[in-house]
Amino acid sequence: MDYVGIVVLSKSISLDKIFTYKIPENLKDSIFIGSRVKIPFGASNKKVDGFVFEFIEEISMNYCKEILSVLDPYPLLTVENIELIKYMKDNYLATYSDCIRVFIPSPILNNMKDKSKKMLFINKKLPEKFYKYPYENIYKLINENKGLFEKNLLSKSYNLSLSSINTMIKHEILIEEDKKINRYNNLTYSPLKELKLNEEQQCAYDKIINSKDKIFLIKGITGSGKTEVYMHLVKKALKDNKSSIILVPEISLTPQMVERFKGRFGKDISVYHSRLSEGEKCDEWKRVKNGEVKVAIGARSAIFLPFKDLGLIILDEEQEASYKSEQNPKYTTVDIAKELTKYHELKVVLGSATPSVEHFYKAQEGEYVLININNRVENSNLPTVHVEDMRKELESGNRTMLSRSLRLDIEKKLINGEQIIIFINRRGHSSFVSCRKCGYVFKCDKCDITLTYHLDENLLKCHYCGIVKKPTRICPKCKSKYVKYFGVGTEKVEKELNKIFPTAKTLRMDYDTTRGKNSYEDIYRTFKEGKADILIGTQMVAKGFHFENVTLVGIIAADLSLNLPDYRAAEKTFQLVTQVSGRAGRGEKKGEVYIQTYNSEHYSIEESAKSNYEGFYKKEIEIRRLLNYPPFSKILSINISSKNEKLLGKYAFIIGNLIKNQIENDKNVTMLGPTKSQIYKIKDFFRYQIIIKGEFTTIFSNNIKNIIYESVKEVYNNIRINLDINPNNFV
Repeated sequence: MDYVGIVVLSKSISLDKIFTYKIPENLKDSIFIGSRVKIPFGASNKKVDGFVFEFIEEISMNYCKEILSVLDPYPLLTVENIELIKYMKDNYLATYSDCIRVFIPSPILNNMKDKSKKMLFINKKLPEKFYKYPYENIYKLINENKGLFEKNLLSKSYNLSLSSINTMIKHEILIEEDKKINRYNNLTYSPLKELKLNEEQQCAYDKIINSKDKIFLIKGITGSGKTEVYMHLVKKALKDNKSSIILVPEISLTPQMVERFKGRFGKDISVYHSRLSEGEKCDEWKRVKNGEVKVAIGARSAIFLPFKDLGLIILDEEQEASYKSEQNPKYTTVDIAKELTKYHELKVVLGSATPSVEHFYKAQEGEYVLININNRVENSNLPTVHVEDMRKELESGNRTMLSRSLRLDIEKKLINGEQIIIFINRRGHSSFVSCRKCGYVFKCDKCDITLTYHLDENLLKCHYCGIVKKPTRICPKCKSKYVKYFGVGTEKVEKELNKIFPTAKTLRMDYDTTRGKNSYEDIYRTFKEGKADILIGTQMVAKGFHFENVTLVGIIAADLSLNLPDYRAAEKTFQLVTQVSGRAGRGEKKGEVYIQTYNSEHYSIEESAKSNYEGFYKKEIEIRRLLNYPPFSKILSINISSKNEKLLGKYAFIIGNLIKNQIENDKNVTMLGPTKSQIYKIKDFFRYQIIIKGEFTTIFSNNIKNIIYESVKEVYNNIRINLDINPNNFV
């Protein structure tokens, strides 16, 4: 074939299409689907990169530009990748360019070469004039151990002058050559012996291995040994010469999962998540592409690693919102895994103690195979749960953040040398600062949201745009001195616990304490090794962690998430409370859980206290059915934003009217809005929202997308459009 369809890497919506190019004679044997090529583009024939998406037999045009060159020795994208990119573009209302970027690390897309260092090694035996300390020691070290040294490191380690080293290089005693830097995780871990599966675990394993079905949902209570089932499945995949991807929702869970899998299967496992540098991601991607590893552990983006022989994908804690991307393309990881089953002999295993309502519904309807594990390993008991009604605590005169029972039990556990986890789903010290005289609330200038006070740094911070301010005791509005700090976060809880229990060693795990590259692993190891008594954290501590000495979990303000403007608020609350409760009593010692709440009658609190998922699901699914929320419908969220408030208002209603006209005869969908978003301003951008709810198709949502972009093309540089199918939140 003489012609190809090429996608240009561009963020411009107007260039989001396939362009036709001619293959020159000298490149006909070098062009494949997925090849990256250099092409002349636009009126000025600017040289740009593009990807070959299809071959074309004939064209109707008289003239067609030619491809200039092929940029890589092999196609960076496979035929399977191309099909998946097309699926993502249609289903997530994204551009080709957005979708391509999740498959290939940016250093490769940007044509960055692999980093290397000049390294030294012994070429020949030292002559007599060099047998003299420290040269002899150096010779033995780099010769016998086949070690490699950088020139500066050799100089510093042995107090040698650079001129001496250069003399040895000159006489070819030392040879200097480029050595590629490997930046991947090469740590080794203590061997972890394989455990024999109990009856329920074995049943789950057999059902997955022997079934012709492709998608499975393991609903296993906390501590039921789902990870051991995962490891047996990976072992079977390796035996069959198949690759496996194990996904975790939080980076904080990665160290524990890596420790277990490397302990069981050795160090040749790829680790892939957002905290890696771009170079590290690049190295991991190449290791997979070259077939050097068969197992990968990581966050959602690891699902795009280029395995050729994929046999197993596991999504641990599948209910977590982080499995849905918040950036374009706004993909759902489970959907991507399901699509991959079309191209591989592949099993997809979802695991959770508290499955998402949508996925449990699909299991009930027979779309997934449901597997129940109802008991903890070795039949250890679930913790005893106490619901602490904080309204009654207040009536009795207790104005502290801890109920009296929780405080007494913390004392008891500390005396016994046992560990404690305290959970609150809010970071910072105080959730807002206001004036008690006039009611003024300290807000971000760029965002329509209150500033959070952080005691450690003595700063007010916006958790949306990151702006910081110095706190003041004087009200900017009425000039009074009645400024007070309200609410509670992880930082304030830590301060209070240090005050009440001064001899206890505390650790805090939240966004602020885990910004460092290895901070998750450092906190995890410190607590696991018993070097701290109390771990205070946000939802990072709510799932996955297995600490045998944790016998007490305290949940502060369990109903915080119930107040979210989200139809999933009850589900998120049930999941969080149940998951964090499951951290207690995972060893031989009995566990205790204290759920502190001002809404003890809510069904999500009542059922989580009983670890009764089915009871919660029965109530929740009926509410979803009555209100026509997913899984009984889809939701298309349309966010329109601009720094020009007047222009935004005008076009929000233009778009709203166009959509209204489009759907007026469609009884399957309804439209809400346009209306100002709950947070009207973020990072200086004003925001409007339109919600479409109903049983609509991919064709329908793409038609809406085209209508919107066509309506704003004249002001596109001044207006942002954000489209999301079944968004995680509506703020």
